[in-house]
Amino acid sequence: MKVIGLIASPKGKESNTLKLVNAALIGAAAEGAQTELVDLYRLRIEYCTACGTCYATGECTLVDDFPELFDRLMAADGIVLGAPNYIDSVPAPLKAVIDRVADAIHCQMFTGKYGCSVCTAGGSGQDEVVGYMNHVLTNLGATVVGGVGVAIGRNPSALPAAEKEAHELGKKLARSIRGEIQYPEQDEARRQRREFFCELVKSHKDRFAHEYDWYVQMGWMKEGE
Repeated sequence: MKVIGLIASPKGKESNTLKLVNAALIGAAAEGAQTELVDLYRLRIEYCTACGTCYATGECTLVDDFPELFDRLMAADGIVLGAPNYIDSVPAPLKAVIDRVADAIHCQMFTGKYGCSVCTAGGSGQDEVVGYMNHVLTNLGATVVGGVGVAIGRNPSALPAAEKEAHELGKKLARSIRGEIQYPEQDEARRQRREFFCELVKSHKDRFAHEYDWYVQMGWMKEGE
Protein backbone atom coordinates (compact mmCIF):
# COMPACT_ATOMS: atom_id res chain seq x y z
CA MET A 1 0.00 0.00 0.00
CA LYS A 2 1.56 3.26 -1.16
CA VAL A 3 0.42 6.80 -0.37
CA ILE A 4 1.90 9.85 -2.08
CA GLY A 5 1.51 13.40 -0.84
CA LEU A 6 1.80 16.46 -3.08
CA ILE A 7 2.64 19.75 -1.38
CA ALA A 8 2.12 23.00 -3.30
CA SER A 9 3.60 25.64 -1.03
CA PRO A 10 6.53 27.95 -1.79
CA LYS A 11 7.53 28.07 1.88
CA GLY A 12 9.37 24.74 1.92
CA LYS A 13 10.03 23.37 5.39
CA GLU A 14 8.39 26.46 6.94
CA SER A 15 5.03 25.67 5.31
CA ASN A 16 2.05 25.16 7.60
CA THR A 17 0.34 23.22 4.82
CA LEU A 18 3.32 20.87 4.78
CA LYS A 19 2.64 20.13 8.44
CA LEU A 20 -0.84 18.94 7.52
CA VAL A 21 0.38 16.84 4.59
CA ASN A 22 3.06 15.25 6.75
CA ALA A 23 0.52 14.54 9.49
CA ALA A 24 -1.69 12.75 6.98
CA LEU A 25 1.25 10.72 5.66
CA ILE A 26 2.31 9.80 9.19
CA GLY A 27 -1.25 8.66 9.88
CA ALA A 28 -1.23 6.52 6.74
CA ALA A 29 2.15 5.07 7.70
CA ALA A 30 0.77 4.15 11.12
CA GLU A 31 -1.73 1.96 9.28
CA GLY A 32 1.02 0.25 7.28
CA ALA A 33 1.33 2.45 4.21
CA GLN A 34 4.58 3.25 2.45
CA THR A 35 4.59 7.02 2.01
CA GLU A 36 6.25 9.54 -0.28
CA LEU A 37 6.24 13.34 -0.30
CA VAL A 38 6.64 15.42 -3.46
CA ASP A 39 7.30 19.17 -3.34
CA LEU A 40 5.79 20.58 -6.52
CA TYR A 41 7.86 23.74 -6.22
CA ARG A 42 10.97 21.63 -6.85
CA LEU A 43 9.59 20.32 -10.16
CA ARG A 44 9.31 21.93 -13.57
CA ILE A 45 5.74 21.58 -14.79
CA GLU A 46 4.97 23.45 -18.00
CA TYR A 47 1.52 24.83 -18.77
CA CYS A 48 -0.88 22.74 -20.86
CA THR A 49 -1.18 24.02 -24.43
CA ALA A 50 -4.49 22.22 -25.16
CA CYS A 51 -2.97 20.54 -28.22
CA GLY A 52 -4.95 17.32 -27.67
CA THR A 53 -1.99 15.03 -28.35
CA CYS A 54 -2.55 13.15 -25.07
CA TYR A 55 -6.08 12.24 -26.18
CA ALA A 56 -4.74 10.78 -29.41
CA THR A 57 -1.52 9.10 -28.28
CA GLY A 58 -1.38 9.10 -24.49
CA GLU A 59 1.82 11.15 -24.68
CA CYS A 60 2.50 14.84 -24.03
CA THR A 61 4.53 17.05 -26.36
CA LEU A 62 5.95 19.06 -23.45
CA VAL A 63 9.33 18.05 -22.01
CA ASP A 64 9.41 18.50 -18.24
CA ASP A 65 8.96 16.64 -14.95
CA PHE A 66 5.27 15.87 -15.41
CA PRO A 67 5.56 12.36 -16.94
CA GLU A 68 7.66 11.09 -14.03
CA LEU A 69 5.30 12.68 -11.52
CA PHE A 70 2.29 11.13 -13.23
CA ASP A 71 3.94 7.70 -13.18
CA ARG A 72 4.44 8.09 -9.42
CA LEU A 73 0.79 9.02 -8.99
CA MET A 74 -0.31 6.02 -11.03
CA ALA A 75 1.87 3.75 -8.87
CA ALA A 76 0.19 4.99 -5.68
CA ASP A 77 -2.91 3.60 -3.99
CA GLY A 78 -3.62 6.82 -2.10
CA ILE A 79 -3.05 10.50 -2.82
CA VAL A 80 -2.91 13.45 -0.43
CA LEU A 81 -3.16 16.90 -2.01
CA GLY A 82 -1.96 19.86 0.05
CA ALA A 83 -2.13 23.54 -0.81
CA PRO A 84 -2.53 26.90 0.87
CA ASN A 85 -5.44 29.08 -0.17
CA TYR A 86 -4.27 31.36 -2.96
CA ILE A 87 -7.22 33.67 -3.64
CA ASP A 88 -9.78 30.90 -3.21
CA SER A 89 -7.81 28.43 -5.32
CA VAL A 90 -4.53 26.51 -5.39
CA PRO A 91 -1.03 27.83 -6.17
CA ALA A 92 0.13 27.77 -9.79
CA PRO A 93 2.34 24.62 -9.63
CA LEU A 94 -0.59 22.45 -8.51
CA LYS A 95 -2.95 24.07 -11.01
CA ALA A 96 -0.40 23.34 -13.74
CA VAL A 97 -0.44 19.66 -12.72
CA ILE A 98 -4.24 19.59 -12.68
CA ASP A 99 -4.41 21.13 -16.16
CA ARG A 100 -2.14 18.37 -17.46
CA VAL A 101 -4.37 15.45 -16.39
CA ALA A 102 -7.27 15.97 -18.80
CA ASP A 103 -6.48 12.67 -20.54
CA ALA A 104 -6.51 10.89 -17.17
CA ILE A 105 -9.91 12.42 -16.40
CA HIS A 106 -11.36 11.25 -19.71
CA CYS A 107 -9.96 7.78 -19.02
CA GLN A 108 -10.85 7.79 -15.30
CA MET A 109 -7.32 6.57 -14.65
CA PHE A 110 -7.48 6.99 -10.87
CA THR A 111 -10.29 4.44 -10.54
CA GLY A 112 -9.39 2.20 -7.60
CA LYS A 113 -7.33 4.90 -5.89
CA TYR A 114 -8.29 6.86 -2.78
CA GLY A 115 -7.53 10.45 -1.94
CA CYS A 116 -7.95 13.39 0.41
CA SER A 117 -6.94 17.04 0.60
CA VAL A 118 -5.66 19.53 3.16
CA CYS A 119 -5.47 23.31 3.08
CA THR A 120 -4.35 26.21 5.26
CA ALA A 121 -5.66 29.75 4.89
CA GLY A 122 -5.09 33.12 6.48
CA GLY A 123 -8.65 34.15 7.15
CA SER A 124 -11.10 32.00 5.18
CA GLY A 125 -11.72 29.92 2.07
CA GLN A 126 -9.90 26.80 3.23
CA ASP A 127 -12.93 24.54 2.93
CA GLU A 128 -13.61 25.73 -0.62
CA VAL A 129 -10.05 24.92 -1.65
CA VAL A 130 -10.25 21.50 -0.01
CA GLY A 131 -13.49 20.95 -1.91
CA TYR A 132 -11.85 21.94 -5.19
CA MET A 133 -8.92 19.57 -4.75
CA ASN A 134 -11.20 16.72 -3.75
CA HIS A 135 -13.40 17.49 -6.76
CA VAL A 136 -10.35 17.06 -8.99
CA LEU A 137 -9.59 13.69 -7.39
CA THR A 138 -13.20 12.63 -7.89
CA ASN A 139 -13.12 13.68 -11.54
CA LEU A 140 -10.03 11.52 -12.01
CA GLY A 141 -11.98 8.51 -10.74
CA ALA A 142 -10.58 8.35 -7.21
CA THR A 143 -12.66 7.81 -4.08
CA VAL A 144 -12.40 10.76 -1.70
CA VAL A 145 -12.23 9.96 2.02
CA GLY A 146 -12.33 13.51 3.43
CA GLY A 147 -10.36 16.69 3.93
CA VAL A 148 -8.96 19.11 6.48
CA GLY A 149 -8.98 22.88 6.17
CA VAL A 150 -7.87 25.41 8.76
CA ALA A 151 -7.66 29.22 8.89
CA ILE A 152 -4.71 30.23 11.04
CA GLY A 153 -4.06 33.84 10.14
CA ARG A 154 -5.89 35.14 13.19
CA ASN A 155 -5.68 31.95 15.21
CA PRO A 156 -2.30 30.17 14.87
CA SER A 157 -3.23 27.96 17.80
CA ALA A 158 -5.75 26.18 15.53
CA LEU A 159 -2.94 24.42 13.63
CA PRO A 160 -2.11 21.65 16.17
CA ALA A 161 -5.73 20.50 16.25
CA ALA A 162 -5.79 20.48 12.45
CA GLU A 163 -2.62 18.37 12.42
CA LYS A 164 -4.31 15.81 14.66
CA GLU A 165 -7.32 15.82 12.33
CA ALA A 166 -5.03 15.33 9.32
CA HIS A 167 -3.31 12.44 11.11
CA GLU A 168 -6.67 10.73 11.56
CA LEU A 169 -7.51 11.49 7.94
CA GLY A 170 -4.34 9.71 6.84
CA LYS A 171 -5.29 6.67 8.90
CA LYS A 172 -8.76 6.72 7.35
CA LEU A 173 -7.18 6.90 3.89
CA ALA A 174 -5.14 3.77 4.57
CA ARG A 175 -8.11 1.90 6.01
CA SER A 176 -10.16 2.85 2.97
CA ILE A 177 -7.46 1.52 0.66
CA ARG A 178 -7.62 -1.77 2.56
CA GLY A 179 -11.37 -1.89 1.93
CA GLU A 180 -12.40 -1.41 5.54
CA ILE A 181 -14.56 1.62 4.71
CA GLN A 182 -17.03 1.63 1.82
CA TYR A 183 -18.34 4.56 -0.22
CA PRO A 184 -21.40 3.29 -2.16
CA GLU A 185 -22.63 6.76 -3.17
CA GLN A 186 -19.27 7.58 -4.71
CA ASP A 187 -19.20 4.18 -6.42
CA GLU A 188 -22.47 4.95 -8.19
CA ALA A 189 -21.41 8.49 -9.09
CA ARG A 190 -18.16 7.11 -10.52
CA ARG A 191 -20.08 4.56 -12.60
CA GLN A 192 -22.23 7.32 -14.07
CA ARG A 193 -19.21 9.53 -14.74
CA ARG A 194 -17.33 6.72 -16.47
CA GLU A 195 -20.39 6.04 -18.60
CA PHE A 196 -20.45 9.71 -19.61
CA PHE A 197 -16.78 9.74 -20.61
CA CYS A 198 -17.15 6.42 -22.39
CA GLU A 199 -19.79 7.94 -24.64
CA LEU A 200 -17.62 11.02 -25.14
CA VAL A 201 -14.65 8.91 -26.19
CA LYS A 202 -16.75 6.78 -28.52
CA SER A 203 -18.16 9.86 -30.24
CA HIS A 204 -14.61 11.18 -30.84
CA LYS A 205 -12.78 7.91 -31.31
CA ASP A 206 -10.94 9.08 -34.41
CA ARG A 207 -9.37 11.98 -32.49
CA PHE A 208 -9.25 10.22 -29.10
CA ALA A 209 -7.59 7.01 -30.32
CA HIS A 210 -5.53 6.45 -27.18
CA GLU A 211 -8.54 6.95 -24.93
CA TYR A 212 -10.65 4.59 -27.03
CA ASP A 213 -7.96 1.92 -26.73
CA TRP A 214 -7.79 2.56 -22.96
CA TYR A 215 -11.50 1.89 -22.48
CA VAL A 216 -11.26 -1.30 -24.51
CA GLN A 217 -8.16 -2.42 -22.60
CA MET A 218 -9.88 -1.80 -19.25
CA GLY A 219 -12.90 -3.83 -20.35
CA TRP A 220 -15.18 -0.81 -20.00
CA MET A 221 -16.06 -0.87 -23.69
CA LYS A 222 -16.05 -3.49 -26.44
CA GLU A 223 -13.85 -2.91 -29.44
CA GLY A 224 -15.88 -1.77 -32.41
CA GLU A 225 -18.45 0.13 -30.39
